[in-house]
Amino acid sequence: MRNPSPAPRDGSGYGRPMAQTIRPIKAAELEAWFEAFGTAFYIWPTDPQAAAEFRRPTIDYDRTIGAFEGDAIVGTLRSFPTMLTLPGGTRVAVNAVSGVSVRPTHRRRGTLSRMIAHDAATAVDRGDVASILIASEWPIYGRFGYGPATWRSNWTLRTRSMSFGVEPVGTVEIVSPAGARKLLPGIYAEYAAAQPGEIDRPDHRWEFDLGLVEWPGRPRWRGQVAIHRDEAGVPDGFARFHGEENWGDGGMPDHVMVIDELHGVTNAAEIDLWRFLAQMDLTAAIKAENRRVLEPLSWYLADARAARPSGQADFLWVRPLDVPALLAGRGYDRDATLVVEVTDVVDGRPGPAAGRYRLEVRDGTATCEQTEAEPELILEARQLGAASLGGTSLIDAARGAGAREHRAGALREADLLFRTTDPPWCSTWF
Repeated sequence: MRNPSPAPRDGSGYGRPMAQTIRPIKAAELEAWFEAFGTAFYIWPTDPQAAAEFRRPTIDYDRTIGAFEGDAIVGTLRSFPTMLTLPGGTRVAVNAVSGVSVRPTHRRRGTLSRMIAHDAATAVDRGDVASILIASEWPIYGRFGYGPATWRSNWTLRTRSMSFGVEPVGTVEIVSPAGARKLLPGIYAEYAAAQPGEIDRPDHRWEFDLGLVEWPGRPRWRGQVAIHRDEAGVPDGFARFHGEENWGDGGMPDHVMVIDELHGVTNAAEIDLWRFLAQMDLTAAIKAENRRVLEPLSWYLADARAARPSGQADFLWVRPLDVPALLAGRGYDRDATLVVEVTDVVDGRPGPAAGRYRLEVRDGTATCEQTEAEPELILEARQLGAASLGGTSLIDAARGAGAREHRAGALREADLLFRTTDPPWCSTWF
């Protein structure tokens, strides 16, 4: 009986490492790309051929990357362009990363590091200010310069205990998904432009969100859409929702309403939508996932305990690419001058965020440029990314390792500078 070959030194335990090529895929390779992606994300059963045909009209092949060993795809990554809203309302071009996977048989070989390095370089060449993603696992992306910049919570509302302390403003109506398709993109765009942390959505996404098309391997959305209009009749808010039936032991209707998303251009529109949904008949509870950690709704209720948060978690991760544009583009609530050095390494080489920068804020407006001055504070790119939108404390992001003060109090001063009174929130999965 032959002894088994020793495991490769990379620690994967499968096969022998081979040279890899990182490049955009060709149209004929899209099905193979989805097949490779599916080996890692087995939680989404899918037919690679069906997935390829469904996505083909909207795929940007220049931004759909494969890690190749010979002709075989062993890693995947794709990105798309979007605009990120910064504190203060400025919007900047960012690189949204998704579809990242490495075949289970090819882990621990540096495949992900090489794909991330390729993606960062091309994003810099395009002039993107930052890269963003939603991390499947916390430990993966910090080593690539990403930090958790927005946070989310789930909320449960006990509708029979809810009463509101303000009067309705405007009107609410239920519309068909086809009718909503004409209204929702515009409402969302106006909301997102004012919400720090939010991003643009590709137009074709609304077809899936409204159940007008079915994504292979994913359930078709089936629900209702409520539209809020202001006193002039202009649409300024919407909610997508569906129900879970529960008649209870005694036949009492204890149905649960599930909020798929709810947004208002104004706070008044958002509160009106909550009120409308909470007062619908047969509903005992409302459940809403991926909401703000702190919801304004609580302060409009006679009993704030009728709305309870749970399951707080990280959501949008930010990776700085153009530090001056990122820091000068956002607004601030206080004045300060700070010289910060950012350390950044990508696949063993200096990353795009590496350097020393002088950040000066006066009357809420910032300038940021590279400098040769001695740093007052040294940060890692991931720590800056986490704090860049004001939703994560820089002091918290720096705990453990990485940040070093060269001037006493510089970290606390920077922490206060980056914080915002309007916490960032991203509601958009990608």
